[in-house]
Amino acid sequence: MSTTAPTPPLVKLNRLGLPQSDYRGSKTTLCAGCGHNAISERIIDACYEMGVDPHRFVKLSGIGCSSKAPAYFLGRSFGFNSVHGRMPSVATGAVLANASLQALGISGDGDTASIGLGQFLHLMRRNLPLIYIIEDNGVYGLTKGQFSATADLGAKQKSGVINEMPALDTCALAVLSGATLVARSFSGDKKQLTAILKAALAHRGTVMIDVISPCVTFNDHEGSTKSYKFVLEHEEAMQELSFVPSFEDIAVDYDPGTTLDVPMHDGSHLRLRKLGVDFNPTDRQQALRVLTDANANEEVLTGIFYVDTKKPDFIAQLGMVDTPLAQLPENVVRPAPAVLEEVMASLQ
Repeated sequence: MSTTAPTPPLVKLNRLGLPQSDYRGSKTTLCAGCGHNAISERIIDACYEMGVDPHRFVKLSGIGCSSKAPAYFLGRSFGFNSVHGRMPSVATGAVLANASLQALGISGDGDTASIGLGQFLHLMRRNLPLIYIIEDNGVYGLTKGQFSATADLGAKQKSGVINEMPALDTCALAVLSGATLVARSFSGDKKQLTAILKAALAHRGTVMIDVISPCVTFNDHEGSTKSYKFVLEHEEAMQELSFVPSFEDIAVDYDPGTTLDVPMHDGSHLRLRKLGVDFNPTDRQQALRVLTDANANEEVLTGIFYVDTKKPDFIAQLGMVDTPLAQLPENVVRPAPAVLEEVMASLQ
């Protein structure tokens, strides 16, 4: 009597013919329940569904719990852990050296808003093609949970200490400084965060996403303003987000009176349906007003605050060629002696 082996389940492949397992990384070493792990999962989902080529992707980070995250997604991609607060410099060098790579930087609220604040602001103003994600838990998780610069005024530590310093709003800083796609989400909001990440992958310029990511060890207690409970009770979504990739049919019925359609650089479409707020995310001044009002009202505002698909990115501003610098021939990157003599003569 012959027996037939059971047919193995079919593995779903994306448009590049890759399974989702090719977008995963190492097993996490972060605390169980950490919001950072949920962010890594959403990055995996977005890159898989958008058909990102892992071999043309570079992921960078600084120092802190957030710096571990790149190990947990896109294991076949290039990765680099930089010095505390200096990830923007390394990211700038990597992108300028090889503009054909898609770059994503992971940072923490301490890494960005404290030691790295200067580098963060200069990165935003240059509009470098980079997705910059802040895994924002309001504390220094590796050094026993002291308040970070994004901790809200009046927030309470587990020890009972009250924060007496006002918070820096990284989204407002990013809009003001020149980033061309600025958003905030919550690590527990799978649908919204995935849609924002897909839009980020289709955008050509600096994307800054502040993701409230509760620290289950030091900042998930009563009195915390970045705990799961607090965010779930105080989150106010600006709009309902949906994203239609360029490789899918974009002829979808919707009411133009309540939905804003934003064409992205790669032909994809970002759709934002208003949720009770008359808000235009292409209006920079309105974005700043909305963020200021939300801070005054102690609201956790999420969604896309600002998007500009027309501003030239840093590569275009510098007039750089598409070919990676390492692949350019010597006669292109090395000036001839006559050229150097001409330059020196002009400086005399």
